[in-house]
Amino acid sequence: MISKYGRSLLAVPVNATARRLHALGVTPNGVTLIGFLLTVVASTLLAIGELRWGGIVLLLASLFDMLDGAVARFTNQVSKFGAFLDSTLDRYSESITLLGLAFYYAGRSESQIHLLLIFLALIGSWMVSYTRARAEGLQIECKSGFLQRPERLTILIAGLILGWVLPALWILGILTNITAVQRIYEVYVRTMAPNSKSAATD
Repeated sequence: MISKYGRSLLAVPVNATARRLHALGVTPNGVTLIGFLLTVVASTLLAIGELRWGGIVLLLASLFDMLDGAVARFTNQVSKFGAFLDSTLDRYSESITLLGLAFYYAGRSESQIHLLLIFLALIGSWMVSYTRARAEGLQIECKSGFLQRPERLTILIAGLILGWVLPALWILGILTNITAVQRIYEVYVRTMAPNSKSAATD
């Protein structure tokens, strides 16, 4: 939902910011790296228990996540490596963010449920990304499901800033894995449809 409508709503400010970054000489890959470094800062804040500030910095990092593609399109610097770098650092960013939270809750008593939900969310996030990548390797577009990355980020950031971390983790822990199952089912339907071609498994 956010992936579909959010970008169009933010298109004007994002494009304006992309023009300013280009004027400053910032490359698309540079924007990607800035966003990743901000995520590292946010993860560090989460690890030491500054959850609200971590959420605020993570919000700033997510804005850079939208900007790299806009800068690439504006400057006509769209590249395969840029897309690869963006996707790879997205996985790292999501992982270290949840790792920062896990580090914080590991040092607190009676936080087993938080840790369990963090690991469930991490597994679900990886599987959402993997199912899409594997489907695209089979020449099947696969973007269905409740929680794509923008939705996951929005829920986590809101939970951190508003102090609703546990409810956010419940949503992420459950719906990320449901999203992965939705994508598995979508690929099943498409590959089992008449005239579909079977593909070798890895």
